[in-house]
Amino acid sequence: MQTVKLPELGEGVTEGELVKWLVKIGDKVTPDQSIAEIMTDKATVEVPSPIAGVVKELKFKEGDTLKVESVLMLLEGAESGASTANTESLKKEEVKNNQMETSKKEMPEALTQSRSFKAETLIPPVADSRVLATPATRRLARELDVDINSLQGTGLAGRVTQEDVLAQTSSASQGAASARNTFSLSSSVTGEMLEERVALKGIRKKIAENMQAAKRTVPHFTLMDEFIVTSLVQFREEMNQIASEKGSKMTYLPLVMKALIATIKEFPMFNASIDDEKQEIVYKKYFNLGFAADTPNGLVVPVIKFADQKSLFNLSQEILDLSKKARDGKLKPEEMKGATITVTNIGSIGGTYATPIINHPEVAILGMYKITDKIVVTPSSEFKVEKAMNFTITADHRLIDGAVAARFLKSFGSRLNQPGRLMLDLK
Repeated sequence: MQTVKLPELGEGVTEGELVKWLVKIGDKVTPDQSIAEIMTDKATVEVPSPIAGVVKELKFKEGDTLKVESVLMLLEGAESGASTANTESLKKEEVKNNQMETSKKEMPEALTQSRSFKAETLIPPVADSRVLATPATRRLARELDVDINSLQGTGLAGRVTQEDVLAQTSSASQGAASARNTFSLSSSVTGEMLEERVALKGIRKKIAENMQAAKRTVPHFTLMDEFIVTSLVQFREEMNQIASEKGSKMTYLPLVMKALIATIKEFPMFNASIDDEKQEIVYKKYFNLGFAADTPNGLVVPVIKFADQKSLFNLSQEILDLSKKARDGKLKPEEMKGATITVTNIGSIGGTYATPIINHPEVAILGMYKITDKIVVTPSSEFKVEKAMNFTITADHRLIDGAVAARFLKSFGSRLNQPGRLMLDLK
């Protein structure tokens, strides 16, 4: 009898929620076959079995929270020579050190058709994205044979509720009455709103923890300014035309990133971190730019590694690719760590200014906001309509002073007004 344990799922991930078993007692399991879907605070992943055998026992039920190294299941009739020590060695080799050497031919057909494994993969493949829903709601949908991904949620933040699921069945009237019993209602108070309590967990819990830790650790201050970006708007339109001919597009974010990199080279303290334990300032000689991405499951920060070594068009395409993976819930842990500074683009949605929270241990975050028309007076006292864009730089006051931040933002703005210079470092 062999045990299959929950492997390490990424740096800093210590537990996950069992969303769905992909096997049942009596099933034959082959090496690398996905056996369960686990939702962590970063993503939903499929966990593979490192060995072959027949499922004898499932140790947890769907909805349970599992710790890393917890025994998931027992396998009977495992391949000869597959001892517990070998299992542990294989798990560390395949999951932690990312050395998956099982050939594609040995993988289950469903996996080989849907995706291929890469040597640099840090965790098991990410499962298909789903709508927001509690484990109990997902279980109810499975029992009633309802495709939960097709439902429009009516709960908080678009969350699919049990009532949404029951409304899709032929016994909706009976089911709705049952579902109402799961909520605490009071008819004695006129106009009282219904309440739905949802556990704070997964990505939303991690966001809450990170934001609270950042605000508690970092003394934030934010500087705001407005820049004329008429030349940038025209330049972006020209670059977008070129990109569209290649089946892509050019947004403002890669242009802003190029200007940011050039400015950081002038002000290296913005590309640093503070080692609180050793009381040292760590200046980064590389440029890994994070960008805040709004997804159905919450805010995530994909990271462009070595952004200074990439052309404007390559940078743009990588942003598009990572943004799609973020929306689909398919970002890998290594694609969300290692940032040296972050950019948040609220302007694509709306908003004049904001005071973003620093992505600790970084020491600064750049905010970009919506573009507006602005009437300006020329030196000859004539009125002219220009394009204006607002920016903020939020910094760690332990390392960066207000005057330094002001000079940084001024230098950054001057580069935006000379967008042609951003193309000089194309590779």
